[in-house]
Formats: sequence, C-alpha cells, structure tokens
Amino acid sequence: MFHFANLPYWIFLGIGVLLFLLVIVSGGGDDDLDLDADSDMDNPLDLDTDSDADFSVSQLMAWLGFGRAPLILLLATDLSLWGVFGWMLNVLVWSTIGQFPGSLLAGVILVVSLGVALFCGSLVARPVGKVFASFGEDTSRDRLIGCIGSVGSAVIPSAQDGRIGQVDVLDSARNRVTINAQMPEWATVMPRFGDQVLVIDRSAHTYLVVLKDSLDQDQWMDTSRKQDLH
Repeated sequence: MFHFANLPYWIFLGIGVLLFLLVIVSGGGDDDLDLDADSDMDNPLDLDTDSDADFSVSQLMAWLGFGRAPLILLLATDLSLWGVFGWMLNVLVWSTIGQFPGSLLAGVILVVSLGVALFCGSLVARPVGKVFASFGEDTSRDRLIGCIGSVGSAVIPSAQDGRIGQVDVLDSARNRVTINAQMPEWATVMPRFGDQVLVIDRSAHTYLVVLKDSLDQDQWMDTSRKQDLH
C-alpha cells in the first residue's frame, strides 16, 4: 500500500483532498473560474475555416467537465480519482504478478488511470458541484430580503393587527422557503392569495412584505433611496 510505486498516486489524492477542503472553506467554489465550454460555438464572428477546430475543442472541454463545475472543484475531483484509480491498478498488478510494475508498465498505468479519472470526473462534475455549493449557501434570514414571493394565505394582514399570513419565497439559491409575513403598518394595499409580494424587512418572528409593483413598493423604494443618500 505504501510502496514507492504508489507515491505519485498518494500525492495526487492528497492534493485532491486539500482542494476539496479549500472548496468547502471558500464557500462551495462557486466563483468566476467556471468555463463555458460551449461559448465558442455560439460566437457568430468565428471564421468558417476554424469552425471544425473550435467545435472539436469545445466538445473535448465539455467531455472533460469544463463548464459543469468550478475549475478548482473539477481539478480536485480529477486528481482524487487519478490517485485512487492509479493506486488500485498498482495493487491489482501486484496481486496478479507478485510485484509492483516496472517503469514501462507503470507508465501505462499512469496514462490509463488518468484517462479513467478524467472520464469519471466529467460524469460526476455537476453532481459534486451541487453538493459542495450547499456549503456556501447563505442560511441567514436576511438572505430573503429583496426576494419575490407568492402569497399562500388568504391575505397578508398588517403588523398592527397582530395576525400573520404566509408567503412562498425563492431565495438566491432557488430554494423555496415558506415564511410568516405581515404588511408594514404604513402600507395601504393588502396582498391577497396568489399575489406577488416583495420582502422588504424582517422582525423577530415575521417578515415584512409589500405588494409587488404597487404604490407601497414605490414608497418603500423612495424611502430606501433617501436613507442611502444620508
């Protein structure tokens, strides 16, 4: 297991694990390093003489998983799989012939394990990216402020009435959240079932919402702009 022939694969695996940890610490790796492998194909300015080459390159990049997950996450996946598959092939050879592979066979194993790792990495790039993206999701209640929701109760009562309604909201991560909501005391238009509302603030136990595209929303936006100026 810890033979010198396995050292490169332990190094690959170690680097992959470190990159996974970096992704978790940095908040899911959802950054600007994503590469859209299909972008070149949508460029109408490309010359016809280069279209076949661009198509082949973009196809290859898409097959390798580029554009499906952040680059750092793709590297972490490929390196980890390369380390695992290379180690497994070395152990398989050792158990078959009773010794670790020589230089020629070791080179073949290196290339084969890389190919298998790239193929498997391209298959799991998007699912793994979604899993690790959850580590970086904002779970604070303030994340819903500014989001649009749909009224799920009969009405949204005013805060001064002491009653609450319910609103279904999509946060920035496209997660549907059902919240308790009230109108602010100064609002004049009562949202009803099915209406679109804007979440503008929160209190200890509820959120404050106003009817979307209403005079109440305009008033809140004007007030917010004046506060920003001060």
